[in-house]
Amino acid sequence: MKRTAVVIGGGLAGLAAATELTTQFRSAGSGESIGEVILIEKNQHLGGKMNVFSEQQYHFDMGPTIITMPEIVRGIIRRSGRRVEDYLELVRLDPQWRCFFEDGVVLDLRDDPAVFAAELDRQFPSAKPGQGYLEFLHYARRMYRLSEKVFFYKDLGGILDMMRKPPKDAGVLGDALRMRMYSTVAGTAHRSITEPHLRQLSEHFLQYVGSSPFLSPAILSLIAAAQGDYGCWYTMGGTRMVARSLERIFVEQGGRVERGVGVRRILVDAGRVTGVELQDGRSISADIVISNCDVQRTYTDLIGTPAAKSAQRAIAAKYEPACSGVVLYLGLNRRYEHLRHNCFLFSKDSNAEFDDIYKRGEPARDPTLYLCVPSATDPSQAPAGCESLYILVHTPYLRAHHDWDAPNGLFDKYRRTILDKLKRFGMEDIEQHIVVERRLTPAGIDRMYNATGGAIYGLASHGKLHGGFKPRNTSSVAKGLYLAGGSANPGPGTPMVMMSGVTAAWSACEGLGIEPDRSATSVGQGATVGKIMATTSLLTGELLDRSEEQQGSESRGEQSCSQIAMTR
Repeated sequence: MKRTAVVIGGGLAGLAAATELTTQFRSAGSGESIGEVILIEKNQHLGGKMNVFSEQQYHFDMGPTIITMPEIVRGIIRRSGRRVEDYLELVRLDPQWRCFFEDGVVLDLRDDPAVFAAELDRQFPSAKPGQGYLEFLHYARRMYRLSEKVFFYKDLGGILDMMRKPPKDAGVLGDALRMRMYSTVAGTAHRSITEPHLRQLSEHFLQYVGSSPFLSPAILSLIAAAQGDYGCWYTMGGTRMVARSLERIFVEQGGRVERGVGVRRILVDAGRVTGVELQDGRSISADIVISNCDVQRTYTDLIGTPAAKSAQRAIAAKYEPACSGVVLYLGLNRRYEHLRHNCFLFSKDSNAEFDDIYKRGEPARDPTLYLCVPSATDPSQAPAGCESLYILVHTPYLRAHHDWDAPNGLFDKYRRTILDKLKRFGMEDIEQHIVVERRLTPAGIDRMYNATGGAIYGLASHGKLHGGFKPRNTSSVAKGLYLAGGSANPGPGTPMVMMSGVTAAWSACEGLGIEPDRSATSVGQGATVGKIMATTSLLTGELLDRSEEQQGSESRGEQSCSQIAMTR
């Protein structure tokens, strides 16, 4: 008997879950699918925040702009029996970030940690902070190794879930004993790093999960190793090509997409899901349902039973939303050659900045700006000699008194703060060169993506004990219901939400009595394969260089806005 699976929400986690389900259904049927997968998305595009805005030949990734742990998307593609290079052209960036500080210091976070450490010692000869950075990275690697064995692709919701099936791999106990449950990411980084500029850089690895390094558990230091060892990547054509590749495979494997219609409610009978009711009145029967909606809104808005409301209250008591953000999309008729693909313009005081956002719940008075400058790598993203400049500033999730979009409201005031900071960092004439300008605010994120409080990253990773965990992928509210996305296990960030979708799909398969194919899951395999960005930016006319490893792999034939919630 053929099975039917419904995936609610075509965000990156939903796309990963739906694509993985079509792969597993075909694998279980020896090439013939044993079921149908239906993906339901209220917007006209798939990919959620991994969306695109284009105007006057300026193209902007609206959401994620960086790919880390690329083996997760590679694994989804390979398990479907396809070649990665037929779907994605990945570029490994060096430097990964260019970091600017108010006192004039500039740090290039190099792709090779040893090279970066040596450059740090030359730049700060009296402090010689390189060894301290490598010590921090050594600890981050231990936490990464622990996570790969204990957390990654595991349906966990807390320490008790982990203890029920403890791993037997050698070295895991030693790494677990070094989790420093008493400490935070910032505390752990500061223990090894004393140079203040490097400290601030190390704190901002938590940017990827929208949380404060002063409130997040030390185990999340693993993000530094995920990037330091496995690279910081860009997909030619924009990071949106990741979502488009998954969509393409999903359709090629017989998946069905329902666009432009939302789900009114998840149908539950006798404690088991039986399907979904759409906002246009149609009902679709299903054996399993995977929700890529915010977990709390799944329980309150789509189910609404006493059990679901009780589960939502438990989540709300344990977690708060991650941060939101303001994004400025500026089409410029010039380039700034001192910028690189990814840049940070740091605040003067990171403690004050994070306190403003995560404790006071107010926009930071002196914010850090993240810039994506895609033409440094990919000239197709803007007209010749021009730039599609993406500027992200983290803000608190929406509070009742925050009115971002009103005339002379929060955005209008914050825009001036952002532009003034850009001018201080070598872009004094930027306002004279703006050809296209659009914005995305926390209110727009809430409206467009149904994200609680406009949270970009789901639930915050705060709390020394539970901050590294999120609600399980297998829901306890109804049998046959599974959860995916930044507010579900393993949490936020581009690679993690894809892993969340895969984990939810595998858990759903097990619920149907199907043993999933779990191959191609190590993020360490082949992570250096791909183009490597030359040290000098394309802004100065340099071309991409291919690594010898890339050339060798190619010779072997192996790996290799409509309705947008923005205003003028």
